[in-house]
Amino acid sequence: MLPLLPSGPVFKLEFLCSNALDMAFNLLPLSPAEGNKMRFKKKTIIVTGGSSGIGFGISRKFAQEGARVAIIARNEKRGIEAVRELQSLGYECTFFKADITKESQVKATILLIVEQYGELHTLVNNAGCGLINSTIESASSISDRLKFYQGANFNSTYLVTAHCLPYLAKTSGSSVINISSTAAQHGNWGLYGVAKAGVEALTRSFAAEAAPLGVRVNCVSPGWIETSPEQAAKAQGAGSSEWTCPPSLLGRMGGPEEIAGAVCFFASSDASFITGQTLVVDGGMMITDYPSQSSLNMMENRGFSQAANKP
Repeated sequence: MLPLLPSGPVFKLEFLCSNALDMAFNLLPLSPAEGNKMRFKKKTIIVTGGSSGIGFGISRKFAQEGARVAIIARNEKRGIEAVRELQSLGYECTFFKADITKESQVKATILLIVEQYGELHTLVNNAGCGLINSTIESASSISDRLKFYQGANFNSTYLVTAHCLPYLAKTSGSSVINISSTAAQHGNWGLYGVAKAGVEALTRSFAAEAAPLGVRVNCVSPGWIETSPEQAAKAQGAGSSEWTCPPSLLGRMGGPEEIAGAVCFFASSDASFITGQTLVVDGGMMITDYPSQSSLNMMENRGFSQAANKP
């Protein structure tokens, strides 16, 4: 006899059969399309840097739940390709080319988006640049290094939020979600980590400023996220088939869709009483402390409640 299904959200029954004597089932939440879950139907969402990587995962997730997505990015080719992909699936999405480190372009682009869609409900400040893809070279000056990371990660978040805030204040339940990084907690990421720490501080500052306007401001801090096989190989180390240190407590990198899920939670009414917070989404990496996989294995399970709990 099958167990009673839980009330509330709709669930589907998935049977997993390995042989006739080995059968189990999992109760899995339905996808938005299956469960008719359209939390953002006809809502206008801006995603900066939304044409690739984590940003594209965020754009796609909002679009799947009925949003009208405005992608802002500098790379026109990638932006057009991203929009075409989403539109081919029947989603409403538009690309706006802009360098969001320049205030004049930010102001003009936000105005274009509002003129096209009439209103603005959510802003996702995803655009930024880390160490691997930066244009910084060994000959770059001290001031150029600071200017680059501050501009790409901190200034852009500040400028876009400041220019979106008056429009967000006009809609009910509006919010801003910033994307920082766990690099903010680690000194080895240098000025990138410094800039992302600034984004988290900016989140709290804007949360206080925007609260009287009815706008919530929160932040998602990703850990190691796999955006492509090439990116994963770089993180793992050339020529290596195993991680020297696991990328998370769960033994894997996260996916863009897992960051998108956290972002959409903050944008939804489920987070209506949450503002000024940073949510770390890193598979538990921040709570661990070990220099290598071998050192972790050496400790075995001496400190855990059960011997079976091998990491």
